[in-house]
Amino acid sequence: MALAWPGAIPMPRVHWRPLFSTMTGFKRSLGLLDGVMLVAGSMIGSGIFIVSADMMRQLGSSYWVMLAWLASGVMTVLAALSYGELAGMMPKAGGQYVYIQRAFGKLPAFMYGWTVFTVIQTGLIAAVAVAFAKYTAVFFPVLGADNILLDLGFLKINATQVLAIASIVLLTAFNVRGVENGKVLQTSFTLAKLLALLALIVLGLGVASGTGVLAANFGGGWQAQGFSQAADGTRSWAPLYGAAIASAFGVALVGSLFSSDAWNNVTFIAGEIDRPQRNIPLSLVLGTGIVTLLYLLANIAYMALLPNDGIAHAEADRVGAAAAAVIFGNKGALIMAGLIMVSTFGCNNGIILSGGRLYYAMAQDGLFFPKAGVLNKAAVPGFALWVQCIWASLLCLSGRYGDLLEYTMFASLLFYIVTIAGLFVLRRREPNAERPYRTWGYPVLPALYIAGAAAFCMNLLWRKPLYTGMGLVIVALGGLVYLVRTRMAVPPRNASGT
Repeated sequence: MALAWPGAIPMPRVHWRPLFSTMTGFKRSLGLLDGVMLVAGSMIGSGIFIVSADMMRQLGSSYWVMLAWLASGVMTVLAALSYGELAGMMPKAGGQYVYIQRAFGKLPAFMYGWTVFTVIQTGLIAAVAVAFAKYTAVFFPVLGADNILLDLGFLKINATQVLAIASIVLLTAFNVRGVENGKVLQTSFTLAKLLALLALIVLGLGVASGTGVLAANFGGGWQAQGFSQAADGTRSWAPLYGAAIASAFGVALVGSLFSSDAWNNVTFIAGEIDRPQRNIPLSLVLGTGIVTLLYLLANIAYMALLPNDGIAHAEADRVGAAAAAVIFGNKGALIMAGLIMVSTFGCNNGIILSGGRLYYAMAQDGLFFPKAGVLNKAAVPGFALWVQCIWASLLCLSGRYGDLLEYTMFASLLFYIVTIAGLFVLRRREPNAERPYRTWGYPVLPALYIAGAAAFCMNLLWRKPLYTGMGLVIVALGGLVYLVRTRMAVPPRNASGT
């Protein structure tokens, strides 16, 4: 049966093979290196230099903190292995949105896309942009958050927010001009920060050699401790046992999982990757594997340079800066600020570049602004990129980006679970579908990921009900918007025109 354009003869109900998949006009100009650079570059932002402080306060043990980093790394790689099969089956723009739609239909897919647009992608862009601006202010204090440029009473706009927005606008304008521009910028910045992070690790371990700090940190064994601070400022550590350790471990994972997130963005640009059935799975596995190894080594370097208490109480949680100060002295803070500026700027380029492709896929299905489904002269979804830019900029002004990250992580894991569950659904429903790559360790490894991610989400629901509850509300709102929209939609005319 031949497919017809919308508005003519009703199209067959084949929801998992949208028409746009063969009519995109995207240029497959990205290779394996570009994919790996996008995965690694999107993952490495500011988190690796900051979150270890809170993880140490939650667990109080180098062993447990390293286990948390290892667990998040293993979870990320397991998810990447599962996504590799889905990406090989459906090498189309939109990635995860397309996978969910094929397995479960348009409603869950829209709920995912809605959540990505409202908080996951745009909230991450806003938070990374603000981190970039804050560290830029180290060199140019006039750009600090204390420099209020406009006070409307109900809203205060500071120089940091303006710079954050300016960086989002700049990167969006750069990517609107074509994927080649974004590719060059992404590869350059990712290579720079990979080399800089590796240098920090090597120099840190070299300087710490023979100091005995690392041995002292691990001398406490597996005794986990929770940190608390009384109203009078008194600090104390209390031993954790049994369920309390499991709960604290789950909360600590928020930081390491956040630092490892955005690895799935390469699936959004599948329509522009050459030999996608091969290069996307390889990009996912290689990118997540490289970053996981670097994160583990970076934390070993921190623990070799700083005592556990120094990690837990690093000024403003800037563990990376504290470690750099041990290596480079007074210039350490400036060196680390420069590294984080490069890291966050490159990170946001990858997130901005890929996000527009998901909204393009939604628009092609009639589930987003229609103009977002049109490619510009540079063969990129320019309108979708600018819509993303506007909303992310508003989130910068909201001042709520920190809260957004709390329930963004919950929402991200929730949809990772849904997507990997779709792998089981498609294996059963479409056993003969073409699968250039099959998930290694199926069904055990994907099932382990689902179990671990579900335990993480349930622990967050218990420990941080406000943020996770808000995340669920945003997801549910997406379902409500979809139902309202479908009820209000005008049904297509029949062949007689009535």
